[in-house]
Amino acid sequence: MKKFLMTVVFLFMAIGLSHAEEAKAILAGGCFWCVESDLENVLGVKSVVSGYSGGSGDDPTYHTYTEMGYVEVVEVAYDPSVISYSQLLDVFLQKIDPTDSEGQFCDRGSAYRPVIFYSNEEEKKLAEDSKVSLSNLKKLTKPVTIEIIAASKFYPAEEYHQDYYKKNPVKYKFYRFKCGRDQFLERIWGKSKGH
Repeated sequence: MKKFLMTVVFLFMAIGLSHAEEAKAILAGGCFWCVESDLENVLGVKSVVSGYSGGSGDDPTYHTYTEMGYVEVVEVAYDPSVISYSQLLDVFLQKIDPTDSEGQFCDRGSAYRPVIFYSNEEEKKLAEDSKVSLSNLKKLTKPVTIEIIAASKFYPAEEYHQDYYKKNPVKYKFYRFKCGRDQFLERIWGKSKGH
């Protein structure tokens, strides 16, 4: 019996430890399909879910989110012992155009603007530091205008949007190429992997 109880205690501790090693970030960088595909294979990222945040009213859908003031976002679950919040932001900022507050690539309007949603004051400071560091690199020809705002409720997008790049690879690759996302990123950061 003692051995059984010790096993149960160990399992609860293991579950608690693995749960404690997960943090979440809400990020907006235009089309959530693209941000999801770019971040999903980053070391330390556990999952990426496409969705909506930053608006008002409950239960936005793909047909209502823009009129409700929501932004297309991803919720990134990550292991902070593998990748820190700052490191995650650095990767994210190299996958978007942080100088375009009017949208991203061929997706125009406030629903596609780049935003870092922070959950606490430490994340806010780290986001501001990342923005300054990016500006100091002098790789971009325009000022960095990405917004940094307090996180609000995250609503997952409809199931057909999740892993869109895997479910519809030909359409997704054509869309991404047509929008010029990778061409821009390659021009600024050089050849990258995983698109």
